[in-house]
Amino acid sequence: MNIKAIIEGKKEWRAHMARVKALPNDYQIVYEEIQKYLYKVGPIELTEGIGLLSGIVDLFEEGATRGKGVLDVTGSNVADFCDDLIKDSKTYLDQASINQKVSKAIKKATDK
Repeated sequence: MNIKAIIEGKKEWRAHMARVKALPNDYQIVYEEIQKYLYKVGPIELTEGIGLLSGIVDLFEEGATRGKGVLDVTGSNVADFCDDLIKDSKTYLDQASINQKVSKAIKKATDK
C-alpha cells in the first residue's frame, strides 16, 4: 500500500466518522457497539474498506430521517442484527477455526 492510498483511506474514514457523529445519540451508541462486535468477529470485508460499515450508516441515516429509534431499525437483539449482516461472509474466526482443525489433524496423523 502506497502513501497515497493510506491518505485516501484516512480521508474516507474521517468522512465516514463525520456521518456517524451526525446521527442521533442512540444511533451513535449502537453503531459503536456494532463496530466493536464486527471488529471482534472479524468479517474479512472490514479489511477491504468501509463498505459494510458505510452500509450500516446508510441504514441508520434512513431510520433517523424517518424518525425511527435505532432499535426499531436493528431489532432489540443487535448481535443477531450483526450476525445477519455477515452470515454469508468469511470471517477471521472461520479461518482460525479451520487452521486449528488442520493443525490438530496433521499433528494427530504425524504422531501415529
